[in-house]
Amino acid sequence: MKTHFITTIAIIINVAMGVMMIIANRNFFNHSDELERKIQLESMAVTLGLTVVVGLAYSLLEQTKLINHKAEISVLLFFMSFTLITALYVNRRRYQ
Repeated sequence: MKTHFITTIAIIINVAMGVMMIIANRNFFNHSDELERKIQLESMAVTLGLTVVVGLAYSLLEQTKLINHKAEISVLLFFMSFTLITALYVNRRRYQ
């Protein structure tokens, strides 16, 4: 019972931190200039598109047993982070 309570509290904290991250991101966009917004939006669009495509393919690979391990969300989150960082770098260089 105690473990269940601790897990519930951890999930609530995780969700609260996620909401705070969304609010911080929104504030960042509201205080950015047009070029920074464009760079961020383009980078996020590429990241979203690639994450959906790769995530679906990754899930299908597991379902069809073409990969031997379970498709974990952590792998997809790593891919998403790497894609966003790369897209931001490329877009910043492009608009210099």
